[in-house]
Formats: sequence, C-alpha cells, structure tokens
Amino acid sequence: MPPRRRSGAFRSTPDHLTAENLATLASAVAEGKRATVYLREATPSLGIEAGTSAKVVSVDGNTVLIRPKGVNDELPFEAEELRINRVASTPPKPAPRPKPVVESEPLMEPLVETRPKPRPAPAAAPVPAVIATTPTPAPRPAVKRAKKLPAGVSVTIHAGADNDWSVTVTLGAKRPGKAVPVAPDAVERAIRELGEPTAIEAVESIIVEARDAAVARVDELSRQLEEARKMLEALGSTE
Repeated sequence: MPPRRRSGAFRSTPDHLTAENLATLASAVAEGKRATVYLREATPSLGIEAGTSAKVVSVDGNTVLIRPKGVNDELPFEAEELRINRVASTPPKPAPRPKPVVESEPLMEPLVETRPKPRPAPAAAPVPAVIATTPTPAPRPAVKRAKKLPAGVSVTIHAGADNDWSVTVTLGAKRPGKAVPVAPDAVERAIRELGEPTAIEAVESIIVEARDAAVARVDELSRQLEEARKMLEALGSTE
C-alpha cells in the first residue's frame, strides 16, 4: 500500500501589492532609493503592456503614484493593479501520486487459421483514357481595397497637486505624446461641452477645492499683512 499523503491547505502568495509591500516601497522612496513595481494588466489607451515596469514616485495609503516605462507622465494606480514582481507567483505543483502496479496475465498465442489462397482474377482489357479539357476562367477584375480607417484617439486630462492641469493625446496603440499644460477654466468649458455628468462633477470638484484653498490663502495673507501694519504703527515712525 503506498504511503498516505499529509493533507494541508496551501496559502498562495497575493498577486498584488500587500500592505507590507506598500510600507517597503514608501520607505525606499523616503530614503531616495529607486523603487520599482510592475503593472498587472495592459492599458491600451496609453500603450502600456501587461508586466511593464514603473518607477514609484510616492505612496499614499492604497494609492501608488508611478511613472511607467515609456510614459512621460505620473499616473495614480491602486495596489490591486500592481505587483512587486514581473511574473505572478504560482503555487508549487503537487507531487505525483504513485501509480498502482497491476499484474498482467500472460497473453495467449493467437490461433492461425489457414485458408486456400484465392485465384487471381483475369486482367481486364485496357480502356482508352479520355482527357477532358476545361476552359480557362477569365481573369477577375481587380477589387479596390477600402481605405484604412484612422486609428482611435485617446485624450487624457491630468490634474496635479498644485492645480496644474495637462492634456496627453494618444493615437491608436502608439506611445502617448508629450503632456501639454492647459488652464483649469479651459478644461471646465470643454468638459461641460461634452455633457458627461460624471466627468463634469469630477472636474468641478477639483476646481472648487483649489479655489477654496486659494481664497483661504488670500485671507491668511491679508490677516498677516494687517498685523504687520498694526505693529509698524505701534513702533512709530523713524522720521
């Protein structure tokens, strides 16, 4: 009887960045070291293939800001969209079970039956071969090929932390072009023309937040200026 195998559950390694991976990457970026991750899936609109390496710029919770290879822009990705190794880890294959040995019985010799050999049939008289000729088909007229349609176009709008906006254009499967800076109000007008509610809400929320931050900054600077004027009046004129 073959030995019994020990039963046990196999814990597979996660195929995405774990909390430990995020902590290690954040520590490496803070120390000025190069940290690299790999994309799990392809992004055709940006010409990025699955397994492409990317440099880690920053780590914010479960979001990783990266610069993929061949892309002149920094893009945010979630930890579930990235992995720490280029190739996904696979669980080890279980050991093959031993095959049972089956004793085979000796085969009996086949019985050979002798029969009289048939007499050969008389040769038939040769029949003259008839060669059929088929007419040559007339040449078909050349078919004009339809013109190739232009490749698709992808337009990506990116908003930076300092309210700096840029637009990147990608033609088909080509690499994205250089990011071009644009004004926030121009982006807002263009999105409104498209009439897509989700895009309009996303763009307006970022612009409103940036506007509120600017107003708060102006108020703080005005308060500091007023305090400086009062202190100057209290010290009196030097003339």
